[in-house]
Amino acid sequence: MNYKEEILRSIKVIMESKLNHYKADKTYRSVIKDVTPKGYVIEEMGVERTVKCCIPGIKLQIGQGVWVKEPMGDLKEMHICGVVTK
Repeated sequence: MNYKEEILRSIKVIMESKLNHYKADKTYRSVIKDVTPKGYVIEEMGVERTVKCCIPGIKLQIGQGVWVKEPMGDLKEMHICGVVTK
């Protein structure tokens, strides 16, 4: 076996292992699909989720673009953190 390929394969295994356990905030763009008493329904990669809005005193409407934050990869703490202006 070629030692260069073995070194690269080892690096790949280490990097994949680290990335699988990496936790960071993710912020992405979404659209309001529905408004319910529990929060706002958004779609994320084909999955609908109900999230709260952390912007005080704002009423969001169906079809409105929003920024959604997923703190440290925790789906339970996902929330709307901004409104898309353009």
